[in-house]
Amino acid sequence: MDKTIKVNLAGSLFNIDENAYKILRDYLQAIDIRFHNMKGGNETIEDIEARIAEIFHSQKGVAGIITTENVNSMISIIGKPEDFDAPETTEEFEETTFRRKRLYRNPDDTIFAGVCGGIGAYLNTDPVLLRILFVVFTAFFAFGFFAYLVLWIAVPSANTDTRRREMYGPEYGRVMAQKRQSATYSSGNSPSYNKGYYQTSRIGSAINEILRAFGRILFIIMRILLIVLGSILLITGFMFFLSIILIFVFKIPGAFSTDAFDFNIAYLPDFLNYLVSPAMYPWIIILSAIVVILPLLALIYWGIRMIIWFKANDGIFSLVLLIVWVLSLTTLVLLLFNEGVSFAENSKATTKLPLNNPADTIYITTTGSLSNLITDKTLPFNTEGYSLMINDEKKELYITPDLDIEFSENEPAGITVNKESFGSSEIIAFNRTKDIVYNYSVKGDSIILDDIFIIPSGRKWAGDNITITINLPEGTYIKTDSGVEKLLNCNNEFYKDENHYPLEKREGLSIWQMTKDGLVPVVRSTENLK
Repeated sequence: MDKTIKVNLAGSLFNIDENAYKILRDYLQAIDIRFHNMKGGNETIEDIEARIAEIFHSQKGVAGIITTENVNSMISIIGKPEDFDAPETTEEFEETTFRRKRLYRNPDDTIFAGVCGGIGAYLNTDPVLLRILFVVFTAFFAFGFFAYLVLWIAVPSANTDTRRREMYGPEYGRVMAQKRQSATYSSGNSPSYNKGYYQTSRIGSAINEILRAFGRILFIIMRILLIVLGSILLITGFMFFLSIILIFVFKIPGAFSTDAFDFNIAYLPDFLNYLVSPAMYPWIIILSAIVVILPLLALIYWGIRMIIWFKANDGIFSLVLLIVWVLSLTTLVLLLFNEGVSFAENSKATTKLPLNNPADTIYITTTGSLSNLITDKTLPFNTEGYSLMINDEKKELYITPDLDIEFSENEPAGITVNKESFGSSEIIAFNRTKDIVYNYSVKGDSIILDDIFIIPSGRKWAGDNITITINLPEGTYIKTDSGVEKLLNCNNEFYKDENHYPLEKREGLSIWQMTKDGLVPVVRSTENLK
């Protein structure tokens, strides 16, 4: 293995093999002879060394070792000493090296983030004065804090040799020489030179140390706040992400809420398949997943970053994800709006069946057809006053109708069935009402109702609903089974109060009586009704 030598160039250490070192040494000696006696020659030599260090940093070398090929490549980039002609060449080199000064945060002169140190280098001003101004404006107007925060975010750090050269401008060589000289005479871990570009007075140095100590305290407080905020973001994002998986993958609605809603949100994607067109369904599912999951992943990621405090070049990646999220949200809104047009208009179809000479006692019962249709493939959706079930095997929808039993003051005794649907136009909505399957019948003194109506396979849900109104004269006794009571309980506020339920039952039926004020329960024994 070839022998390697450590070389210090512009404050950076490099491992260089022996043959490459000899070439580099001869090159630097020739540069020194060429510019040593010229005006500004020392600064030019230091600039060339800084340029060499920058090139070596970019080349990396083989396993971190600078080879002969790296040195020859550097010489071909900078040029041979004999190619530099007299002072004009020096000026030309300086012009190409320092095209213009730029504002950067100075990592070599920091209290918080190096903003004042960078402004001082850019304006050729002592940064201590700038720090005092920021403190004053922060204490009295709070403007200084926000201005510093904006500069911290907007101004990049001079963390490379190229940026340092742009920050210091023509004074870069002198600053680097001052640092090397100060480092040579420093002892221990407390260097005797000022970290900033400008030598400050003792008062300025004391102010810097006070501000630096204050900055450390604020930094600790900021880290604690960031850890707390990061923990909140991480826990929030993780819990919501876990809830989504439990609800929509494992079908556990209780993970979302145990009693807030009576709506089985776990099967919402399944219901969506019966709501939108087949071509749009997969796109809506994919876009919805992106719109919901990306912000949760962002919360988790930024929570981890705030807690661990690691640096990552994720600006472009974050911007790309933000653009993807915005485009997904926009596309999803447009798709849902387009699908929502099919619910723009509604229409009703009404049928009436009169009850001629109704008996004093009317029996109202249900067929119990729902229990015969429910299978392990039936998915329930229950909301306030609306119960919908999906038979995924038959691809049918089962919906509970609304039932009202009213006093026939202005209406003749009878049954009125109102079917309602929505569509992009009234004609389409009316035609959809014809697809609804619902059966009921009257046999003597008995009214038999289906406890559900059916949306057949191939027909999308269109906000369908059926309202059944039974008008009866005053004084009529009504006997109802549990199926009828469920329809009344689900769809009528009056019957939700348990005090309105009948206290006496005959033949397994509840007994009611029609009055001018509506249906009321019979609470005393009525033997004549047995």
